[in-house]
Amino acid sequence: MLRLLLLIASLAPSLVQAADTGIPAVTLTTNPDGSADYSVTIQILALMTMLTFLPAVMMMMTSFARIIIVFAILRQALGLQQTPSNQIMVGLSLFLTLFIMSPVLDRVNETAVQPYLDEQVTSLEAVQAASIPFREFMLAQTRENDLNLFMDISRTPAVETPEDIPFTVLVPSFITSELKTAFQIGFMLFIPFLVIDLVVASVLMAMGMMMLSPVIISLPFKIMLFVLVDGWVMVVGTLASSFVV
Repeated sequence: MLRLLLLIASLAPSLVQAADTGIPAVTLTTNPDGSADYSVTIQILALMTMLTFLPAVMMMMTSFARIIIVFAILRQALGLQQTPSNQIMVGLSLFLTLFIMSPVLDRVNETAVQPYLDEQVTSLEAVQAASIPFREFMLAQTRENDLNLFMDISRTPAVETPEDIPFTVLVPSFITSELKTAFQIGFMLFIPFLVIDLVVASVLMAMGMMMLSPVIISLPFKIMLFVLVDGWVMVVGTLASSFVV
């Protein structure tokens, strides 16, 4: 606490001097081609504002949604309520998302981030260049029926190429397709564990053990089956290969 007070006291004169001098609010530079670049202060403000949308972008424009939904359905199919924990599932989903999205992120770095850092393109051009790899990724995963649905709802006129589809239509179409694909994979995962539950319930009913919960008996068998077939490798491998990058 004492060190913090000493640090504030040492910074006080510089803060007062900065307040007296003043910081320019807006600096606008007009380029020869008619475009405009904003000051660093405004760019930082815009960047901090965009960071608030980063969680939504990560969930709605990447492979994260499909992965976390499949893991949640798998845990429910196994009959495990809190194992693996939510933190482990989210962490595994994040790293698997980074693995799947690495080609897209590499393209964004090459075509947008590095040219912007080298001052070869403006901030708006960098944003437009960064959107192209994400657009191609989402278009590869999105069903045509979902695109047509949202285009009809928004009354968007027909486009000549898929690249002309606006993001306001592409993003909800992509999420709808991801939800459908995730539930299809989850359904296929649920079937073998459901069969085990039915067999155990039938055996207990035949033995007259109606007061004993079938879940207690079937849970060890489902875990054993999942471990014997190397289930985590199969699920993670299937998820990784289900994306077209």
